[in-house]
Amino acid sequence: MNLPSPFSLAGKRGLILGLANEHSIAGGCARAAHALGAQLVLSCLNERSLPYAAPVAAALDAPLLCCDVEQAGALERLVRQAVAQLGGLDFVIHSIAWAPLAELQGRVADSSSAGFLRAMQVSCHSFAELARLCEPHLRVRGGALLTMSYLGADEAVPHYGIMGPVKAALESLVRYLAAELGPQGIRVHAISPGPVPTRAASGLSEFGALMQRACREAPLRRLVSLAEIGQLAGFLAGDAASGMTGQTIYVDGGYHVLG
Repeated sequence: MNLPSPFSLAGKRGLILGLANEHSIAGGCARAAHALGAQLVLSCLNERSLPYAAPVAAALDAPLLCCDVEQAGALERLVRQAVAQLGGLDFVIHSIAWAPLAELQGRVADSSSAGFLRAMQVSCHSFAELARLCEPHLRVRGGALLTMSYLGADEAVPHYGIMGPVKAALESLVRYLAAELGPQGIRVHAISPGPVPTRAASGLSEFGALMQRACREAPLRRLVSLAEIGQLAGFLAGDAASGMTGQTIYVDGGYHVLG
């Protein structure tokens, strides 16, 4: 008898948020999930993003919807439309992070209350809201909620600024959601990639130097690829990771072990 592979996503239905273009982490996750057999719905920020995100979605035969999490009701509409398209959900990947440029490139000590709150709302609380909205659909047969973090959540990385405290809050949120949703069979993880040249990362000061340091010092002596990040997401979304929840899992060439 040919049993289905636990590493396959055949028959799984996924929603992936945060597609900007072919070079975004959400794009890498979408390509990996599609290759593993998943049916997908993707989201991008707004209509201005569509020309850049649409080719990625079209190549994967996946519907593409707009969702600005700062707009009231946007996440509710997205989840409702995704469930209508797919007939349910088995995994959700949250790949959204943003902070005002002045806050991102300045000192944490100088951050404004308004800028800090916006960064927290977009990058962290939107994951909690997404979990609440997806919970009724994921608990039908269990599933996974995944989000994206970075080493700057755990240690002070030069020039990462305000996003360090925000990502630290996100990783804590993952643990609390895992504890709350685990009894319903819903698993929650943060993926922590090494630096990759995405549009979002381009707003960080000295990002090129950060990538060079990772290449020079990481045990594998290189950056990770979008495909490698996507493969980890595909594993965590599937049945092969059914006994895991509440973790921050690094895919960074081993850089995090240097402390």
